[in-house]
Amino acid sequence: MFHRWAALALVLALCAVPTKQAAGQQSTTQPRERKAGSLGQNFPNPFNPETRFPFNVELCEGGASTHVVTLKVYNVLAQVVAVPILEGVNKPLQKLTLACGQYVAFWDGKVLGTGKEAASGVYTYVLEVDGDRVLKKAFIAK
Repeated sequence: MFHRWAALALVLALCAVPTKQAAGQQSTTQPRERKAGSLGQNFPNPFNPETRFPFNVELCEGGASTHVVTLKVYNVLAQVVAVPILEGVNKPLQKLTLACGQYVAFWDGKVLGTGKEAASGVYTYVLEVDGDRVLKKAFIAK
């Protein structure tokens, strides 16, 4: 069992390391588009039994005034563990239409659909704005 966790931790660590361009390779980088959102680090981290996720919905000048936003929490097996709720509105952050601004999502530490507390371990959270994955970050549950 330990070997599986060690291998999983190694894979996660290697995924976080950026790759270098080999000598002689052509650079095909194009100007980056600004993302429609940004995601902050959850607090408290590590957490027990609840945590909050700050995020921003951006790019509203001259464009769309609202965006479709989804925030999900995944375990290390890439299974959806939770869909946090938007603080102040108390609606799950799944395909919610939001205006530009700063928001905070709340997760009570319970697994989606079961009501049981999530196990200790590493989790990631992913913010999607208008169907585009904005960013993902890792955090620890005790």
